[in-house]
Amino acid sequence: MDERQGRPVGESRFVLTRMMEPQDTNPFGSVHGGVIMKNIDVAAAVAAMRHCRCNTVTVSIDRLDFHLPVKVGDLVFFKSSVNGVGRTSLEVGVRVEVENLYTGKISHVASAYLTFVSMGPDNHPTETPRLIPETQDDQRRMEEAEERRQARARAKAEAGG
Repeated sequence: MDERQGRPVGESRFVLTRMMEPQDTNPFGSVHGGVIMKNIDVAAAVAAMRHCRCNTVTVSIDRLDFHLPVKVGDLVFFKSSVNGVGRTSLEVGVRVEVENLYTGKISHVASAYLTFVSMGPDNHPTETPRLIPETQDDQRRMEEAEERRQARARAKAEAGG
């Protein structure tokens, strides 16, 4: 693919799947939020690197709300894809779902948006390939990602950064 033309959203899509084990839990028997957060970051990083085909670094993660607890034995899916790109940055969305292997019920556990920066071989930011939407849903996500990017920039400016 010609780098100047960009990459379609589908090339960044990635699903990390993990069965939660006893070492992932807190004293209350549910999975540590930090375990979920780490896997969100891993899934997002893979999507970012698939899009950029270079090293990427996590810059920020937007608000993360947990809707349901995750238990030992649950199968957890971390579904990630690139939502939008800037000159050297990109936003990756991750949806976390849990499957109860006994009932087959799938539930939404959490969602997050992460911002990454593409890094060149000199460990400095490098241009990010353009993102090509493939569906109306991809186009909507790109527009929403741009709104979030602008909101983050305003918040940073208001904070004096």
